[in-house]
Amino acid sequence: MLTMQRRRLTATIATAGLAAALVVGAPPATAGHGRQIDLQLLAINDFHGSIEAAEGLTYFADGEEIPAGGAEYLATHLAEAREGERYSTTVAAGDLIGASPFLSAAFDDEPAIESLNAMGVEVSSVGNHEFDKGIEDLRRHIEGEGDYAGADFPYLGANVVDEATGEPVLDPYWIKHFPGGVDVGFIGMTLEGTGEVVARSGIEGIEFLDEVETADGYAEELRREGVNAIVVLLHEGGEPVEEDTGHDCESLDGSGIGMSGPIVDIAENMSADIDVIITAHTHREYVCSVTDPAGRPRMVTSAASHGRVFTEINAAYDKRTRDIVRSSVTGANTVVDRDVAADPTQTELIADYQDDIEAVANRVVGHIGEDITRGDARNEESALGSLIADAQLDRTAEADLGGAEIAFMNPGGIRADLLHGEDGVVTYEELFGVQPFNNYLVTMDLTGAQILTMLRQQLPGEDRETTLFLQVSEGFAYTWDTSLDGAEQIVADSLTLHGEPIEAERTYRVTVNSFLAEGGDSFHVLAEGRNRLFGEVDLVALEAWFAEHSTADDPVRAPAPGRVTVVRSS
Repeated sequence: MLTMQRRRLTATIATAGLAAALVVGAPPATAGHGRQIDLQLLAINDFHGSIEAAEGLTYFADGEEIPAGGAEYLATHLAEAREGERYSTTVAAGDLIGASPFLSAAFDDEPAIESLNAMGVEVSSVGNHEFDKGIEDLRRHIEGEGDYAGADFPYLGANVVDEATGEPVLDPYWIKHFPGGVDVGFIGMTLEGTGEVVARSGIEGIEFLDEVETADGYAEELRREGVNAIVVLLHEGGEPVEEDTGHDCESLDGSGIGMSGPIVDIAENMSADIDVIITAHTHREYVCSVTDPAGRPRMVTSAASHGRVFTEINAAYDKRTRDIVRSSVTGANTVVDRDVAADPTQTELIADYQDDIEAVANRVVGHIGEDITRGDARNEESALGSLIADAQLDRTAEADLGGAEIAFMNPGGIRADLLHGEDGVVTYEELFGVQPFNNYLVTMDLTGAQILTMLRQQLPGEDRETTLFLQVSEGFAYTWDTSLDGAEQIVADSLTLHGEPIEAERTYRVTVNSFLAEGGDSFHVLAEGRNRLFGEVDLVALEAWFAEHSTADDPVRAPAPGRVTVVRSS
């Protein structure tokens, strides 16, 4: 039975880089004086455990690529933004954990939560990645366990409900009590489609409700409690576009003046009682104005991902109406550059985990009998690609896990070789290096005709200039004749499964990772797959497969080549 957590959480407050800004309306002349006070909201989203200032973390702004992010610098930027602001709070919109770099992932993202605690995050919505390991693991992140104290901030999930009772299983909202009776309510939600993009085994008995209906209901409840200033933290988003869609967007990288994506319809229909919508999920950066159902402009923001950008929203709060003055709202996104001093608390936290990482990194997860490599290029069959495809098929073959018959792996998702070394031991760090992206396994229905189309999308086309060779699981075979023209190089009548021809009209259960399942690497036909079942994270699946199929006495060996017959043109 799921534990109900419908607490009414409250808190009381204790007595920079490149920016793109947007003004929703002209600030009233009295803002910050008399009956109005100046309110500040600082927001981040899609942090994904990115506590280290990694070399690859950058952001393109003002015509140049800038090193950006790292908890040491994000904390400093946020602290500087808060200086002199009595009415300030720092919030987030989900995916703070999950799909994380090695240092955080190796410790089950406890470092990420501790880092966010230390930098002053006071509330966050959940995102889909908070459910990567299921609801009970999320509860552990929130409540703590053993030496790990958990989150200092509430994780909100207003639309995450027990399907039997309809009651939320996480806190639906949180009220920030500032001095002088200034109250701001925060409603937190994940996208309605979360159940379709996480493993079902971890969310049994849970339902994800419509974002608009949920927000409207809790906005009404907050107003009944006397809280009129309302902000939504929503893990769903959009992206800036070049055409003028009437949404008046500003973006640091100049990527668009309009807005598209799921958030547009949501923002246009969400209750006009909601003053600001802070969004996430698409990893894009924008500050936009979207008209609410009452015809008034309302700010919608997102701060890219991985702590590279933060949003600052400023508004006047009217103490008589106990509400945000909508016409006063301004917003700006700022790049978290590294030209500021590193926050010493964050530096110490990161150093402590780096000191402890060796034991985790060296944990033995399997054994290999020889080098198993990804090949020299992405346009050829590889032993490691075949092995990963086999592992993914094995982990999704049972009926309740997907009923998969075939699996495919994209070469770009394989980032390192497995080398035998002196003893053939495979460590967790080595396996993480092979598959660091934390994609889910997705099993779907594809017809034989769609499988053929997918294989033909390996060839260069409008969206890609190079060949990408999908790695295939054992039992599936076909011929690639490079002497033929165009798509005909993938010989249609050569496709077989366990020696039997693939039938164009028959449906097959096929497993790929979630990147491919969304049409990644221009394999667009995979986005058409039906009856999807989301399984384990790919790294978890590979580790489990090694544990089951390898020992020191019986190590894994490289699969034999030749699953795909390649005919070279003379």
